[in-house]
Amino acid sequence: MFKDLREELDIQTYISFNGQYIVLNGEVLYKNPLNKEELQDLTAFAVEHDHPVVYMDHEDMKSNIEFHDYIESSISTLKIGFTHPHHDPAYFKGREIYQSLLFCTAGEEAPYEEKFKKFDFIRWHEFSTDVLPKGGSKARGIETMIEKLGFDKKDVYAFGDGLNDIEMLEFVGNGVAMGNAEEVVKEVADLVTKDVAEDGILHGLELVGLLK
Repeated sequence: MFKDLREELDIQTYISFNGQYIVLNGEVLYKNPLNKEELQDLTAFAVEHDHPVVYMDHEDMKSNIEFHDYIESSISTLKIGFTHPHHDPAYFKGREIYQSLLFCTAGEEAPYEEKFKKFDFIRWHEFSTDVLPKGGSKARGIETMIEKLGFDKKDVYAFGDGLNDIEMLEFVGNGVAMGNAEEVVKEVADLVTKDVAEDGILHGLELVGLLK
């Protein structure tokens, strides 16, 4: 995913899917896909409860439903060119899926947490929850990367604004919350920068002394 952006900016090293897919100098360093059987069972359970699911791999993301307001509402907040994913309910079959999105309101993910023990469920939007391999996180992905590079986490900087960024901001030595972040995210950060729409990343880099 983000192929055009990566090529435009010549990004050869990155951590994606909340830490489940890591590329270093153009080569895959680490991948941690969702369990296929568990994902198939989750999909069937979600269909029974009228909860849409989106499947994400390193190439694309697809939805198991043609259109749903919850998907449109949450995806549109990402503001990075995403639109409602195309319909392909069988996309997860025969592919390694690194992250799924379950669309339901707060609290409705509780039965999934009870039933699907191989997954973690982390809410990032009022209508959407990340579905990740158990124990997978942005923090774990960063830890894997810096171990390979020989970096100390005290020298690592991270920016975040969502509930799925909390563990990452706590792990790194320099956690910066965006001005638009939820209060619980700001509370765990070392610093708070401006809103993302107000050049918050630029301001944050200046704030921590990486730019002058």
